[in-house]
Amino acid sequence: MSFMKLGRFALATALATTLGLGAAAAETLRLSHNTGDGTTWHKGAERFGELLAERSGGEMEVRVFPNAQLAGGDQMRQADMVGRGALDLVVTSAINVTPLVPEMAVFSLPYLYANYDQVDATTAEGGPAERLAEILEEKGIKVLAWGENGFREVTNNVRPITSPADMAGLNMRVAGPMYIDVMNALGANPQQMQWTETLTALQQGVVDGQENPIGAVIIPQQVFEVQRYLTTWHYSYDPVFLGISKAKWDSYDAETQAMLQETAAEAMDYQRQITREGTATGLDFLRERGMEVYEPTEEELAAFREATQPAFDQWAERVGPDLVQSFRDAIASAN
Repeated sequence: MSFMKLGRFALATALATTLGLGAAAAETLRLSHNTGDGTTWHKGAERFGELLAERSGGEMEVRVFPNAQLAGGDQMRQADMVGRGALDLVVTSAINVTPLVPEMAVFSLPYLYANYDQVDATTAEGGPAERLAEILEEKGIKVLAWGENGFREVTNNVRPITSPADMAGLNMRVAGPMYIDVMNALGANPQQMQWTETLTALQQGVVDGQENPIGAVIIPQQVFEVQRYLTTWHYSYDPVFLGISKAKWDSYDAETQAMLQETAAEAMDYQRQITREGTATGLDFLRERGMEVYEPTEEELAAFREATQPAFDQWAERVGPDLVQSFRDAIASAN
């Protein structure tokens, strides 16, 4: 080989090595969530990954794992894994974190909220949700941004739900401990179950019904294919949040932290928007798909509120009266 050819070969080798090192230097973050890849949770997570790759100049990328794959299908384990640094990122709902942080149940207290303005008043900057972010950080999870699961509505295959009496005896899948007490107060038989198991359980009649938001879960997860009746009782609200391992967060400089926070806020704003849009058009869609939709009157909602008051009082005491009052004060300011 001539000296000139040897020189060109050495240069090409050096460039290839440099490029290889550059590619290897790109950091891949693993993000877990517990719903399917057609949900707004997944779309919000993917938007975060797209924005982060763009704004980091390709130096950071996100791999999204749906259905709690990295936690063995256990939706409750994800937050604990992020807190221990075993996972980088999580998109999960408040109710899924209550085993780790019982105070997170405050969002979902029955009939705490009446509308989105009240919700937004609690999760806005300076709102009482910042206290929950502080508690989560003590558990090793840095909240980057709040998103939305939504108002949880009830579905079943037995009968229309128009009053608390209609819940009596129904076998209901629930996501977390607080909902067990709510369903018991209504006379139903609650069964806590992973979401990854729920659709099959509904299809096989292992449980009669479930409760979840329309835009974030019922439509994208095609619950309407295995459930006949839906009642828009708005009995509980559930936010989601995008969180990062505190250990991972602390490893970044201030500039990278700011980029992560801003990117997460934009992605979760998008996730919240498409969730609310899906909810707004959802009832007509579900009726077209054959579901019988019942929309309770204010008097009927009052009956559900009264029936679930014991569960509200029980969990308000558990999460802390001062925290509950801070939420009520923020809600009052939005009225």
